[in-house]
Amino acid sequence: MERPGRLLLLSELCVRNVAYDVSLSRSLLAWKRRASSPVYRPFRPSVNRLVPVSEIISVREEQRMNGSDRKDDSSWKKIKGGDGSDCRQAFTGNLTFTGKLAHHEADLCRKVIEVLYVERCRQHHWRCAEVTFTCPDGVLCQNWVRRIREQLASISTRPRNLLVYINPYGGKRQGKRIYEQKVAPLFAQAGISTHVIVTDYANHARDHLKTDAELSKVDGVVCVGGDGMFSEIIHGLVWRTQIDNGVDPNCPEEDLSPCSLRIGIIPAGSTDCICFATIGTNDPVTSALHIIVGDSQPMDVCSVHHHNMFLRYSVSLLGYGFYGDMLTDSERKRWMGPARYDISGLKMFLTHHYYEGTVSYLPARGIIGTPRDAGKCRYGCAVCQHNGQIQSERAEKYKTNQDSECADDGEWRTIRGKFLAINAASMSCACPRSPKGLSPAAHLADGTTDLILVRKCSRFNFLRHLLRHINKDDQFDLAFVEVHRVVRFRFTPRYCQSDSDLELDLLENGKRQIFGHICRDHPACGCTRTNSSWNCDGEILTHTAIDVRVHCRLIKLFARGIEEPQVFADLGNPCVI
Repeated sequence: MERPGRLLLLSELCVRNVAYDVSLSRSLLAWKRRASSPVYRPFRPSVNRLVPVSEIISVREEQRMNGSDRKDDSSWKKIKGGDGSDCRQAFTGNLTFTGKLAHHEADLCRKVIEVLYVERCRQHHWRCAEVTFTCPDGVLCQNWVRRIREQLASISTRPRNLLVYINPYGGKRQGKRIYEQKVAPLFAQAGISTHVIVTDYANHARDHLKTDAELSKVDGVVCVGGDGMFSEIIHGLVWRTQIDNGVDPNCPEEDLSPCSLRIGIIPAGSTDCICFATIGTNDPVTSALHIIVGDSQPMDVCSVHHHNMFLRYSVSLLGYGFYGDMLTDSERKRWMGPARYDISGLKMFLTHHYYEGTVSYLPARGIIGTPRDAGKCRYGCAVCQHNGQIQSERAEKYKTNQDSECADDGEWRTIRGKFLAINAASMSCACPRSPKGLSPAAHLADGTTDLILVRKCSRFNFLRHLLRHINKDDQFDLAFVEVHRVVRFRFTPRYCQSDSDLELDLLENGKRQIFGHICRDHPACGCTRTNSSWNCDGEILTHTAIDVRVHCRLIKLFARGIEEPQVFADLGNPCVI
């Protein structure tokens, strides 16, 4: 943690009638209980509490009555004004103000400083905590409030204006309620202005961002919904950015321009995989606090093309075979809600379809880390920083040398066969149902994706592979599974290959393959179908022959990556100062 540096303020204040030494630096607000020793030591190592200034939500000055916390016929209550504002100074009760009380009214009042800040809880949850300091005089109180507000105002990464899209139909249809009850009050406390749009139809947010949104007036875009809603936001924002910068999104060879606005996710969907993989929880309050403090987490985005036609962007999972079939089948069962994924998954497992095709990929070069590493992508990830820098430098080199082609970046490799599943994971894809995810060691911002090939095998072996997503075993340590860290890949299903390729297959595999091919051309026989569909972040692609390219750090989220447990301990550890 950053050292506090020179103290801006150091005063003796009270918390619940107990004296504390309270100090403020440019990076830390700290308070400790005063020593009982007669020798006054203003800052001993035994610190009771340390709060980074960057994690202070708001501060305000209040005036309260002395003894207001005593139980009598009167009480102090948090009530709402007619405009919905927070009236904490309201006093209710049956007291009769005598002349003596009025004479000493000024003596009964006390100035307090109320500070709201981030407090870490278990399982990566954040909550809004509060501490109240009592000041001996009003001038000192105003000085503290002014200094803390100055430090907060100097944090340029904090958003001041946000554009919020709410999907009222996603997940359990709780998006609007979650925002109004849990998120909006926090934004108001932090002084963030919002423009809220409740979407009326599918792709409403995407279409609005592409054409109508005044992006120059906001500091970020927030979506309240699930992974589908987030996909809408990135499609609208990335497309708008490319058009504004004169980049053709339909050309797979184009280097896309990164988006300047950050994206916030308030989870209110069925799985919320992206939120879980970037902050470690699906808690709306935690997500809102990450937005308020102005966190920034870069993320890779994959562009998916069919020849020279843009299809979609992907940030989490591209799945062909098992996951593509499961999504296709689940779309017919939307009336079942989130349970449809379990039903469709079981059905596809029992069906056990496999598909033939060719996978060509470009391995990532000069990077650190492999898909089978024990370490995972976390806050301050060294792998993302190192590999992201390499990818950025390589991209700059190609911009200055127009003769360079993508093929010069390495040698393409080709794999042909029969596959139960072909998956590309640009992040771990972890979620509450699968805490490890499809690729536990995948990284958010290293400019690569993990290409996972599951070859044809028995149902029992495929079940072993699926079960390893939820236990501690290495899910890639199986003979029929291989994984490669790539920067680009292409897939061509067998029926799209050239006639010469098909003839070569027939000569190599003999008579049995010939009858198999004839059978596949006649669906009436009830044999395995020829092709699957691609599951692109929960959406079905219209083409199966695709070209996928990773664009390093194309977008930024209001997140910081998943924090390790040591980070929580450090905030209360006096040694960090």
